[in-house]
Amino acid sequence: MPSALFDMPWWQALLNSTLSRNQSNSSLFLLDAPCWQSGAMTLTLVLCYGLVLILGLLGNILLICIITHQRDPPNVTSILIANLSISDILVCVFCLPFTVVYTLMDHWIFGALLCRLTPFIQCVSVTVSVLSLVLIALERHQLILHPSGWKPSVPQAYVAVLIMWLLACVTSLPFLAFHLLSSEPYILLPPPLSHLQACLEVWPSQQHKLAYTTSLLLFQYCFPLLLMLFCYLRIFLRLQRRQRMLERQCSRNREDEHRHVMHTKRINVMLFTLVAAFAVCWLPLNTFNVVADWHQEVLPVCQHDMLFSVCHLLAMSSACVNPIIYGFLNSNFRKDVASVVLHCHCRPLEDSYEHFPMSTMNTDISRVSLRLSYQNNSV
Repeated sequence: MPSALFDMPWWQALLNSTLSRNQSNSSLFLLDAPCWQSGAMTLTLVLCYGLVLILGLLGNILLICIITHQRDPPNVTSILIANLSISDILVCVFCLPFTVVYTLMDHWIFGALLCRLTPFIQCVSVTVSVLSLVLIALERHQLILHPSGWKPSVPQAYVAVLIMWLLACVTSLPFLAFHLLSSEPYILLPPPLSHLQACLEVWPSQQHKLAYTTSLLLFQYCFPLLLMLFCYLRIFLRLQRRQRMLERQCSRNREDEHRHVMHTKRINVMLFTLVAAFAVCWLPLNTFNVVADWHQEVLPVCQHDMLFSVCHLLAMSSACVNPIIYGFLNSNFRKDVASVVLHCHCRPLEDSYEHFPMSTMNTDISRVSLRLSYQNNSV
């Protein structure tokens, strides 16, 4: 995430590595360091990208469809999850096809306008996706730890979404300003290749680039991960304390006790999955980008594109994981999915709903714990 989500061609990495070691660049690219990639590996890469693209689009579109056709009016969590799905759809559309084509072809074919717009939209969509995850964590933290305190309203949620997009656009402006289409990397190649073009980052200085990409790393990954970990850890500890209270109160009713224990375990597993999915999906690409920014020469030249593609593909898989974690693990969403599949349109079932997990106080464990808390305060 600290740099554009499509990578420089392997030959440009070779040039950067060569220049960083102060070696002569009189012979470039394919001439002295031929890199060969098997057709099977290329096909596998394309199929994996295609699978992630299809699953990400289908999962997020279906999630939005279900949210917009729910029987109940929209709440804060549904707005944030819908916003997360919209940003993940943009991730699928702008981060996957352009990246895999540019990586495999080793030159840019989409024109000067998209050379500037694509990395800008990529950064915006990723930033909005990350900020949505953070706001969902903060809202759940507030509702679970302070159920009788301040709760964000639906109008405030819409304002937060608007601010989120504006902030993402502002932080992504350098990608719009410092990308340009150029034939310069190819001018020393034979005539059939000398007219090719590359979409390059051209910064005023390397120091400016490193300052920006490092700040973006902290803003898009490190701080959000720590904040999510903090929120969900506090929620986990609070639920554990509530569970102990429930075990004492429900000791005479083993069925209720078992139901509450299983409910708490399900939420705890989801809490761990939320943080782990974000950390695991984005860690390899962030690590790759940090190394590429600070020590490009240590990356293997001929495996450069493949290594980047694996890291990038894992990061993009978050667009497939988010709908599962934030939507389809919930029982009411599974019922709505069954309704969509059986009736071919988004029609909510007339069953009872539990709403989003941990998003409101409409869960059994929350209602019981509130009663217990009231009784304890009254004693």
